[in-house]
Amino acid sequence: MKYDSKKKEEYKITLGKFLGHLHNVNMHRFKVFCLCCRAGIPFRGMVHDLSKYSFVEFFESAKYYKKGYSPIVNSKKDKGYSEAWLHHKGKNKHHYQYWYDYEAPNQTPIIPYKYLVEMVCDTLAAGLTYQGKRWTKDYQLNYWFKTREQARINPKIDFLLTKIYTDISEYGIKKTINKKNMEYLYRKYIGESK
Repeated sequence: MKYDSKKKEEYKITLGKFLGHLHNVNMHRFKVFCLCCRAGIPFRGMVHDLSKYSFVEFFESAKYYKKGYSPIVNSKKDKGYSEAWLHHKGKNKHHYQYWYDYEAPNQTPIIPYKYLVEMVCDTLAAGLTYQGKRWTKDYQLNYWFKTREQARINPKIDFLLTKIYTDISEYGIKKTINKKNMEYLYRKYIGESK
């Protein structure tokens, strides 16, 4: 099979793509940190996504960087998989994919409070980062409805995420993402204290 030279150029690491990806990671982490502070888990915000600076995650993502798009999606389109994503979801407990174990008696356990809240902050910050000025308070709910069918996730967590994203859609981030409200929703829908 002949490799397309145009595709080879498109996926070549350049200084601009390297710096663009670095800027995206830093901007995303800052937004997650701000949201995590609002939600009462500032430490999770500080350590969020540090694995994105690792060799395997950073350089593949820089290679597939394109402004306004996820490099992981671009890698999957080109290669059929993403080493960066496989590494990232295996190292970071704020991804529901981390908690899925097809060999365990409970394949989809309850995600602990701090990681669930970090996950919400992460998904919101990703939308804010990639959508920029096009982001609306309905964005995350619409995105969740498009992707949740594929999610292997505990039904209680699924219900809670839907509730949180619906609340953001109706009331906005400020009213929804705060320590008191997040603790209340977790207790109410998960039935466990944090």
